Amino acid sequence: MSTPAEVEHSNQPASPAERSEQMVAAIEQELSALFRRSRSASLRLARRVHPEMDAAGYALISQIEMGTGSSAGVRASDVAQVLGLDKSTVSRGITQLENLGLIERVGDPDDGRARLLRLTTTGAERYEAMRTQRRTEFRAILDRWNPTDLADLGRLLARLNGDLG
Repeated sequence: MSTPAEVEHSNQPASPAERSEQMVAAIEQELSALFRRSRSASLRLARRVHPEMDAAGYALISQIEMGTGSSAGVRASDVAQVLGLDKSTVSRGITQLENLGLIERVGDPDDGRARLLRLTTTGAERYEAMRTQRRTEFRAILDRWNPTDLADLGRLLARLNGDLG
């Protein structure tokens, strides 16, 4: 299977519809490879945070960290909505992360009945160490790219993510 660039610059005569189909097939193949690598990387990154954490836990802890920001925490229902997961799935993952000592539930200062999730000190330290290492690895790969290609990649990924909805 050809890459999208190879299809675009192919010397083979093809109708516009055939070339479009070839390009879509090549993009689909490259995205599939990226998704496989991403799943594998998520598990590797999760294990850097805690040896017993799985890839789903990595997605949860990342969203809790991003969702918390400067606030007191994030609601489990908000995490479920952003990740597109069932509340029961998120609940099981939260329990695992709690048992590993990476997150904690705290009272919501705005609603005494509600509980918020936030990283524990240990969870925040381990997550930040993993994120620093991940960014170092990305930089090692992307430092070989020219600035125009980096800007194009960022712009096109943002467009694709927006179109995927």
